[in-house]
Amino acid sequence: MKFLIAAAALAALTAGPVHADCPYPSPPDKIPDGNTASLNDMMTVKKAIADYDAAIGVYLDCIKQEHDDALAKGEKLSDKQKAELDHMETTRHNAAVAQLQSVADHFNEQVRIYKAKNAKKDGS
Repeated sequence: MKFLIAAAALAALTAGPVHADCPYPSPPDKIPDGNTASLNDMMTVKKAIADYDAAIGVYLDCIKQEHDDALAKGEKLSDKQKAELDHMETTRHNAAVAQLQSVADHFNEQVRIYKAKNAKKDGS
């Protein structure tokens, strides 16, 4: 289910025109399996996800600014064109947030597995 959400989010992002000024950040390549990961693996991915979160924040700011600039320059835009710009910005924003949430949810699931596995080892 989460994969489908991420796939839909990615499809929504790529459905519109490509905007070179607002490059879409890539999520971490791989989230380790909590059953087999080391603490170092988990900490490395935690940092990568924090960096991804920050990059998504920059991306969201960029698309908002791009949207605002397009509206400011488009003095002769019709209400329909303005609504389309609003829709595009909202779609891109929501897709990026959905993908970030999907990545975070998957990581958190693996953290819970990792902690459970290591609690059993420690006898806690």
